[in-house]
Amino acid sequence: MMAYRMFYTCTFMNRTAVFLLLFLYSLSFSVVSAQSRKGVDFSTDIAMFVPSAVGGFISLIEGDKKGLVQLVGSGAASVAAAYALKYTVKKERPDGSDSHSFPSNHAGVAFMGATFIQQRYGWKYALPAYAISGYVAWGRVYADRHDVWDVIAGAAIGAGCAIAITTPFVKEHRVALCPVASPGAVGVSAVIGL
Repeated sequence: MMAYRMFYTCTFMNRTAVFLLLFLYSLSFSVVSAQSRKGVDFSTDIAMFVPSAVGGFISLIEGDKKGLVQLVGSGAASVAAAYALKYTVKKERPDGSDSHSFPSNHAGVAFMGATFIQQRYGWKYALPAYAISGYVAWGRVYADRHDVWDVIAGAAIGAGCAIAITTPFVKEHRVALCPVASPGAVGVSAVIGL
């Protein structure tokens, strides 16, 4: 419970630092060099889930059950659309390993998570998530698993699903504070939109 309160009360910079540390920690599992295509491929297998995991973590911290449901719905729609296209289009991967290159599900999941965070909680949380998603997209091309069009399509599908399903958290909990003054009294009036 104490960890919850500590994270909840940290500043934007501290939250961004925690987000980036989670990403770097996830990459530390790769024992091969970052210069290696296999190492980059492996790191994108992990990094693709970081924006979604952080989005889920933020939803839990905020007590935002509706946001958590929207995250799961966005993820399910993104993965379903990507796999439907993979098995319909049957485009061969640049490395020749199989015929499921289009679209990139890694890019789709990463950008879905980042777009969920942006739509639900705003840009201050989403910027690091988009940086990680950009790394995933670059890494899939660098590792020779996809070409640029595959990752662009995957990113568009993931972001589109999140945009279609996610509603902003702030609009659901509108609060207006107004100062009130009268002879002998000063206060604040609060209006909460439900």
